[in-house]
Amino acid sequence: MRIIMTFLAAGAVTFAAGAQAADAGKAEALAKASGCFACHTVDKKLVGPGYKEIADKYRKDKNAEASLIKKVKDGGKGAWGDIPMMPNAHVKDEDIKTMVQWIMSIK
Repeated sequence: MRIIMTFLAAGAVTFAAGAQAADAGKAEALAKASGCFACHTVDKKLVGPGYKEIADKYRKDKNAEASLIKKVKDGGKGAWGDIPMMPNAHVKDEDIKTMVQWIMSIK
């Protein structure tokens, strides 16, 4: 019985890891399709900060997801310097949420 439970648990972990990878791939594809990679990269500053730097800055902020969703939608200036981030009103709210959750998962 323990062997069966071990295999079931291992399968569940493998499935969950695969689902997270698929979600990350979907979120990254959304970011590319939405034009986010024109100013951002995953791991270094381009015009704006890299996504890893964003995640590191906001990781301990319990309101980060909501505030970043608003910032992506409405645009912003000042958190990372004088260059403003343009509003992204053309991107669906659920897509922005998916992308922000992905960014916050980057370590």
